[in-house]
Amino acid sequence: MNIVKRVNTVEGNEIRLIKIEGAKNSKNILITGVFHGEEPQGEYLISKYLKENLSNIKNNVYFIPCLNPDGKSVNKRQNANGIDLNRNFPTKNWRRVETPEYFGGTMAGSEIETKFMIDILNEYKFNAILSIHAPFKIVNYDGPAAGLADKISELTGYKVQADIGYPTPGSFGNYAGVERNIPVITLELDENDSNEHLYEICKKVFDYLTFEF
Repeated sequence: MNIVKRVNTVEGNEIRLIKIEGAKNSKNILITGVFHGEEPQGEYLISKYLKENLSNIKNNVYFIPCLNPDGKSVNKRQNANGIDLNRNFPTKNWRRVETPEYFGGTMAGSEIETKFMIDILNEYKFNAILSIHAPFKIVNYDGPAAGLADKISELTGYKVQADIGYPTPGSFGNYAGVERNIPVITLELDENDSNEHLYEICKKVFDYLTFEF
């Protein structure tokens, strides 16, 4: 396990990309948590998984435990600049949204956290991406990920929902899944479930992506 990339936020908190080395010529998987600061479950789940005695890994798995540490520190959706990172990516459908909760900035790709993700996608060729969110208890997907979504639905017991139900201009799913053709799963966890039970569920998904996919 190695930290292969890191960056500091405007408030000096570190964002880390951690790699677990797989077999030669294996797939590259990205698992990321805490796009939104009030959805902290991903950091707990990833950090706990990284403490497991993982051996005989099939795939190269990259983890970002917490993409938005500034927002997490104050339990807010947005980053320190008041921007929803999941509306800040330079997609074809990006537009300025004035609603404070979903404000994607005055220009696309403006944030340190967003640039960090874009740099990672430019540097590594990912075969699948899992982004952990809350609270809808569904498996949402973008790009060529329908089959993977069905498998994760089977593992979690959550239903597949291709459309989240409202517009998401500048979202990571649009950027990486639709426009870059990477299978992207947005796993929306049940916010009322305990972290311990969520780990039982998500460990199955992590294991599948690490050892079988």
